[in-house]
Amino acid sequence: MQDRTGAFHIDAHGLPVYPARFHEAWGFYDGLAAVEEAGRGWLHIRLDGSPVYSERYGWCGNFQECRCAVRGTDGLYAHIDTDGRRVGISGHLYAGDYRERAAVVRFADDGLCGHVDWDGRPLHAHRFIDLDVFHKGYARARDARGWFHVLRDGRHAYAERFANVEPFYNGTAHAEALSGDRVLITRDGAIVRVLVEYARLVQ
Repeated sequence: MQDRTGAFHIDAHGLPVYPARFHEAWGFYDGLAAVEEAGRGWLHIRLDGSPVYSERYGWCGNFQECRCAVRGTDGLYAHIDTDGRRVGISGHLYAGDYRERAAVVRFADDGLCGHVDWDGRPLHAHRFIDLDVFHKGYARARDARGWFHVLRDGRHAYAERFANVEPFYNGTAHAEALSGDRVLITRDGAIVRVLVEYARLVQ
């Protein structure tokens, strides 16, 4: 909720749940909400409006699986736990949300992406141009040859490459072949059905 006094959270009756006011306020996740204090920075608050920690950030995400990405005033990212403690390696070019107890970061040393585990340490040694979180044990990844899926240990699930892939849904995924055709693929990268040929899409 926001009015002339600032942003805040309300209860089921529309009443403020704490007296504090913020420049911006976002939803509660894992019992904590990201807020921005005007002129001071970002932090997380509890349901009663009290700050979880004393630090202020350049930006805060929302907690997922009791972990949250934050951006320091230096522009670099880290993850914190629900007590506000740093988790694992800091100083990433970017850090995303946790899913299936792993998150994607873009490492500062080479600009490539990798997965970090629950403790913020590299989950595997593989790095990619682009990378996504895990969905049912598979993650979308891109290297110089194109998009594909990787397993939790970072190995590719199959050798083929595509112009784009979606997460698997009950064993198949929608993908764009390098030809432009829209296809369905299995977990081993085999095309089981051509949904529509590219030529038909651009005629």
